[in-house]
Amino acid sequence: MKRVFSLTEKAVLAVPVQYSWQKTLGNYLAVVGFDHTVKIFDRHGQKRDEINLPSNCVAMDWDADGDTLAMLAEKSSIIYLWDANTNKSSQVDSGMRDQMSFLLWSKVGALLAVGTAKGNLLLYNPQTSRKIPVLGKHTKRITCGCWSMQNLLALGSEDRTVTISNQEGDTIRQTMVRAEPSDIQFSVMKTDERASQGECTVSVLVGKKTLFLFNLSDPDNPVELAFQQQYGNIVSYKWYGDGYIMIGFSLGYFVVISTHIREIGQELFQNHNHKDNLTSISISHALNKAASCGDNCIKIQDLTELKEMYAIINLDDETKGLDRLSWTDDGQLLAISTQRGTLHVFLTKLPVLGDTCGTRIANLTSLLEVTVANYVEGDSPITVAVDVEPNFIAVGPYHLAVGMNNRAWFYLLGDNGVEKLKDVEYLGTVASMCLNSDYAAALFEGKVQLHMIESESLEAQEERETRLFPSRDDKCKILCHALTADFLIYGTNAGVIHYFFIEDWQYINEYRHAMSVRKIFPDPSGTRLVFIDDKSDGFVYCPVNDTVFEIPNLSPTIKGILWENWSADNGVFVAYDDDKVYTYVFHKDTIQGSKVILAGGTKLPFSHKPLLLYNGELTCQTESGKTNSVLLSTHTFLSGLKESGADDLKRVLTQALMLKRFSDAWDICKSLNDKSSWSELARACLHHMDVDFAIRVYRTIGNVGMVMSLEQIKGIEDQNLLAGHLAMFSNDFNQAQDLYLASSCPVAALEMRRDLQHWDSALQLAKRLAPDQISFISKEYAIQLEFTGDYVNALAHYEKGMTGDNKYQEHDEACLAGVARMSIRMGDIRRGVNQAIKHPSRLLKKDCGAILESMKQLSEAAQLYEKGQYYDKAASVYIRCKNWAKVGELLPYVTSPKIHLQYAKAKEADGRYKEAALAYENAKEWDHVIRIELDHLNNPEEAVRIVRETKSIDGAKMVARFFLRLGDYGSAIQFLVLSKCNDEAFQLAQQHNQMEVYADIIGSDATVEDYQSIALYFEGEKKHFLAGKFFLLCGQHARALKHFLKCPNTEDSPAIEMAIETVGQAKEETLTNQLIDYLMGESDGMPKDAKYLFHLYMALQQYREAARTAIIIAREEQSAGNYRSAHDVLFSMYIELKVQKIKIPSEMATNLMILHSYVLVKIHVKRGDHIKGARMLIRVANNISKFPSHVVPILTSTVIECHRAGLKNSAFSFAAMLMRPEYRNKIDLKYKKKIEAMVRHPDTSEVEEETTPCPFCGFQLPECELLCPGCKNNLPYCIATGRHMVKEDWAMCPCCSFPALYTEFRSLLETEATCPMCSEKVGADQLKKVTDCSQYLKPDDVEQ
Repeated sequence: MKRVFSLTEKAVLAVPVQYSWQKTLGNYLAVVGFDHTVKIFDRHGQKRDEINLPSNCVAMDWDADGDTLAMLAEKSSIIYLWDANTNKSSQVDSGMRDQMSFLLWSKVGALLAVGTAKGNLLLYNPQTSRKIPVLGKHTKRITCGCWSMQNLLALGSEDRTVTISNQEGDTIRQTMVRAEPSDIQFSVMKTDERASQGECTVSVLVGKKTLFLFNLSDPDNPVELAFQQQYGNIVSYKWYGDGYIMIGFSLGYFVVISTHIREIGQELFQNHNHKDNLTSISISHALNKAASCGDNCIKIQDLTELKEMYAIINLDDETKGLDRLSWTDDGQLLAISTQRGTLHVFLTKLPVLGDTCGTRIANLTSLLEVTVANYVEGDSPITVAVDVEPNFIAVGPYHLAVGMNNRAWFYLLGDNGVEKLKDVEYLGTVASMCLNSDYAAALFEGKVQLHMIESESLEAQEERETRLFPSRDDKCKILCHALTADFLIYGTNAGVIHYFFIEDWQYINEYRHAMSVRKIFPDPSGTRLVFIDDKSDGFVYCPVNDTVFEIPNLSPTIKGILWENWSADNGVFVAYDDDKVYTYVFHKDTIQGSKVILAGGTKLPFSHKPLLLYNGELTCQTESGKTNSVLLSTHTFLSGLKESGADDLKRVLTQALMLKRFSDAWDICKSLNDKSSWSELARACLHHMDVDFAIRVYRTIGNVGMVMSLEQIKGIEDQNLLAGHLAMFSNDFNQAQDLYLASSCPVAALEMRRDLQHWDSALQLAKRLAPDQISFISKEYAIQLEFTGDYVNALAHYEKGMTGDNKYQEHDEACLAGVARMSIRMGDIRRGVNQAIKHPSRLLKKDCGAILESMKQLSEAAQLYEKGQYYDKAASVYIRCKNWAKVGELLPYVTSPKIHLQYAKAKEADGRYKEAALAYENAKEWDHVIRIELDHLNNPEEAVRIVRETKSIDGAKMVARFFLRLGDYGSAIQFLVLSKCNDEAFQLAQQHNQMEVYADIIGSDATVEDYQSIALYFEGEKKHFLAGKFFLLCGQHARALKHFLKCPNTEDSPAIEMAIETVGQAKEETLTNQLIDYLMGESDGMPKDAKYLFHLYMALQQYREAARTAIIIAREEQSAGNYRSAHDVLFSMYIELKVQKIKIPSEMATNLMILHSYVLVKIHVKRGDHIKGARMLIRVANNISKFPSHVVPILTSTVIECHRAGLKNSAFSFAAMLMRPEYRNKIDLKYKKKIEAMVRHPDTSEVEEETTPCPFCGFQLPECELLCPGCKNNLPYCIATGRHMVKEDWAMCPCCSFPALYTEFRSLLETEATCPMCSEKVGADQLKKVTDCSQYLKPDDVEQ
């Protein structure tokens, strides 16, 4: 709240301060001075007059209109009057002899009530000078009173009575009170009945403690309200609203009560507004606000929301405290007197005056102060002190104008401050004023005066100095005007909007409307203008092309329009009334043309007047003189999107698109990251013809087709053509056609309709735009009509489509084909068939044939099929015609089995069986072929061949029956089985003792029941092996084993092997034990060969037992001298254990190594490699006990090979062994003498064995040593040489995965074709060198 002025001089005011505001207008403040004077101040604090009284002023009051101030002086019978209009004072003799103590004007008429110290009353009418003295109204001093709106007078006196009198002075009601009354007020109590009886309730303060309510309609039941003692005394109270009373208490409390009979006595609101004391309260009905004072501060609250504080004014320099508050009737000024004798006046409501120029704002900030500011550009505000309280303001780029009535004062807003230029008087009261950089335009009494603000001295400018509009001969009345940088624009009661171009000083444009133009609002450039007519309808007018667009849903209460000053949003404007702001957008370039849309509404805070719109932010002026910003609800996307949810983002996206704010919409879409939102943005770009932005969006969402289409059209300058393309992309085809036809390329409309297959429209357009295209469109239309079944019109359009031009031969052929088809469909078969036969197209013949076939015109259909080389179809139709001769002719070309079958049946019926058989064969009907061969051609060999090839079940049955008739039971059984007639085959075999044949034929394809039947048959016949075999097949293992064990035991009998297989499958302990007992000879005392036991363990997957058995078998084989057999048994077992990941027994590994060494001897000796042979023989000879059958031959070979290899010492030692008595006589005579000579003459020289590193630890040891002294590991040996393996020369046999030295194995394979270990074929090219052999060096594979 702004302080307007203060009266602080002690020489001015009396203490306590008495003052009174002029009623209604509030222009004057009457204050009692200390020197028997009453001083009159204006609302700016300037003293206007002074009335001298003979003594102290006792009472004063303004009349209802504020025209006259009445005053009473102490010890005087004169009533002093001061006229506010003439500033003159006058006196009236009251005629009363006692001291006057009270004075009050009526609320509704010129009637003055004066009370005296002895209780007498005088009623005085200054207009008629009538005085009505009423003596004895009260017995003591009249202290207080109040007039009602019905001109009733209530008076309170020290005699503790309250009287109610009429305007004649007659007492109509009287009541006693308990203490001295004060502060009497009239009002209306709240009742359930709403019938208006006027102000019928009198309220009185009684002894400052209670509130007494006296209802004139119910005088016998007054109400007296007492309050809590903690509140203190009642200081003041005020009625407001619908029967509410606000009461202020001395201890700072502030209470609201209702006078409704149901709520009386209840406090509706209570607040400790002031801590220590409260001295006064006041209510402004104009502002709907209440003020209370105390504790050196004034607190102002809104009556609608008392809990919230509206404003607080602190008066810290008033140390003695505050006294009385009083508001002017219009609520603009609030006066407060203080205990120390000062008076302060505050501005609580300003006239809302303001104007803008671009983003510059000028507004009234105090009664005599205008502030000019540009918040957008950040300029410092300029304060201009003005001489008068203005009722209009105008601002331009460099000037400010303020005015009142018919005068205006102009100020220059320069860089060096504010300079007052001049004041101008106009010919009438100025309604509004506009400024630009050079001129001012004032509207008064239906005219506009345009004049220069700063006069120029050049004579040439005189004619441009000033001009009055309209001209004298124009009788119209100007209702509104506006001034832009270049134009004066005004609207008249005749509905004409004139544009006056200031630079050329002439009219350049006018627009005639159907009715009066009441208000106009141009945009900053003047190229667009909103006007509102007498019907309150609004329009946007573009003077450039003289077009008008109606503003939709414009409220009739609209007070004004503001255009957006942010350049990017130059089509946005708002319309506002007292409560709401409506955002509109004028879209100049859209596919549908220019249009105005309503984007949304924003609630306007109370008492806010919009001044400026910039980037969605509305700057408003308030009653306090300040400005406040409101963000439009249509621009909420400008306030940040970080914490918005998806729904909010979609809502603000719609806003941004409405406002054509594509960059903001882009950011919103990025936050949403939702394809539908991107598509919405893209569609909006198309709608507003922003092709570049649309390309950017479609590229982002990956719509390649749209990007390419838009790239092709983006350079088009013709707006209609471009809009047509965009409308087509938006699927608005009718709009697109209209736009194309209005463009420089109307044929585009035809191309679009053709592409859309809108053939009716295309033909209509072609007649106007491209007659040469009619033929081609007719053909396309005919195709569509044919498809929909409209053959009559299709034929007409096919005929219309003929060009007769060789250039378009293909097109004409297509039309002829259509004519042929349509002719047939229309029943003109001869014409259609002739056309089709003449036409070169095979496909047409097929289509026409199909149509004829559907019409049951079979001979013509067949003829066309044949002509078109569709032989299958032709033959099919000829068959339907029973034209077998034709079918026979076409048969070589026919591929359809169905047709061959039909022909075959016909030939069979004719008895021509060979031809029938051939036709059945072509039709792949093998059962019919077999039937013919057997029944008619007596050719069983061919029938049998076909059955074997085709596996035909029915055919096999026929052949079986044929052989049965011949008595060839074996063949019959075979074909019965082939035909899945197992039961019949079984019975036949049983009848004719052919069961073994049946058993062989049935193989593995039979069911369990079939196998069981055969087994039971053989069981009955005592054929144990066959019975066992079939019991095994049907899963009856115990019976199978029983029969196998009954078979005679011969060397090559398969029965034991089958028994082993049975037990292996059964995996039953009892059967296993039964077979083991049999193999061990427990049952018949004859142990069977150990190999069977080995096979059993293998079948049972008992690999450890199998391994032990294998060792035993190998030992037996070795003892018998079958070393290769022993080697193979151990090798196969070794491999099996490896596969099962079972550790290999060390005995098995050792025996395999020794036997393999023996096998290698023959290979090396054969290759002439005696040293390797000798080394292997030494290894074998060292284990000679494992070769008992061939001790002497092995030792002899060892001696000879060692001698050959130069291992003389080894030869000597083994020769000495041979000289033992048990071996000596068994030596081959051929070598005996030589060996004896070696022993007699020993040569102990020996070629030293080469050393190679251990693959585990790298220790150097002899090549043939297989136990490393360094790491104590058994070393893997090479299957090609028998030496231990070396890391650097490692290879694996590709068949058995045993290791070998790469170079040695490769060398061996040059002469040998097989692996020495597994005897499988291996080529040198299959051998791969292993670079990392660590996976093979696992010493745990063999049991130690």
